[in-house]
Amino acid sequence: VQLQAYGGGLVQPGGSLRLSCAASGRFLSINAMGWYRQAPGKQRELVASIVSGGSTGYADSVKGRFTISSDNARNTVYLQMNSLNSEDTAVYYCNAQGFYSNYLRYDQWGQGTLVTVSS
Repeated sequence: VQLQAYGGGLVQPGGSLRLSCAASGRFLSINAMGWYRQAPGKQRELVASIVSGGSTGYADSVKGRFTISSDNARNTVYLQMNSLNSEDTAVYYCNAQGFYSNYLRYDQWGQGTLVTVSS
């Protein structure tokens, strides 16, 4: 599985960005996808996740501001980020978990995309 993430950039406080992450390659299933972020000097943290049934989860710090969604036909997950503030500045990473075959799991990371919130 290869994950290609894009959509990061520079945005002013209060602005919005949408991140996308597309999965490609040969695999049996995608069971869950998520977005993580890592700010300078901090540990990587889970921002939002979505499972194949559609259930979502969010970090408390982004609830009400960020929305994760997926397009299963395109094997793509999105992160709509609104009301951004400086604390959202980080490298954002996409993650996918699933199966290559009936018994072989994968837990794959994409390359990071930098989000900078600054005036």
